[in-house]
Amino acid sequence: MKQKLIVLLVAMAMLSTPLLAQTTPAGGLTKIGYTNVDYVISKLPESKLMQNQIEVTKAQLDKALGETYKEAQEKYEAYQKNGAQMTDVIRADKEKELQNLQTRITEMQTNAQQSLQAKQQQLLEPILTKVNNAIQEVGKESGFLYILNMDAGQGTTPIILFAASEENNATNLILRKLGVDPDKIEAAAPAAAKPGTAATPAATKPATTAPAATPKKK
Repeated sequence: MKQKLIVLLVAMAMLSTPLLAQTTPAGGLTKIGYTNVDYVISKLPESKLMQNQIEVTKAQLDKALGETYKEAQEKYEAYQKNGAQMTDVIRADKEKELQNLQTRITEMQTNAQQSLQAKQQQLLEPILTKVNNAIQEVGKESGFLYILNMDAGQGTTPIILFAASEENNATNLILRKLGVDPDKIEAAAPAAAKPGTAATPAATKPATTAPAATPKKK
């Protein structure tokens, strides 16, 4: 999910960058900036609002799933307790009912996961557009030929493995363009959480619904 969103942002940046701007200026040094898009997104107020909405949606889905699971558990326990006294027809009907509930729970789990992912993508796309626009403006104003994203996605190797200095770190410029004060972030953040690093913030990770156990017949 995250990888798709990073690819989307890269594609947006390529479409909005003039072709001539992608060539090295004659007689001049190439100025290449870098940032961490995930870090930037995590510091926006919109990101916190998005996460709150995701958590509310997740809680609603978990509640519905939990109620269905409880119903299945109760009916399974009743079947175990009274199954021996049931007629063949009633026992077969109860077993079919349990199977249907198990199928329903599995479908609810799948639908909940897909719903959460769709919700997050819907909420994240305008944030990505806003961040991309800020990157474009900073790139033009600061004379960068490229601004690279240090974080290539979860489970991948960062694009930038070494930076000799912070001179071309465009993160603070981008944050200011978005109305966020990086000095306040630095003052409040632990020493390990530096802007422009390849760390992945929890705020932009897809939310998931933990699968509930389904009743099994003995």
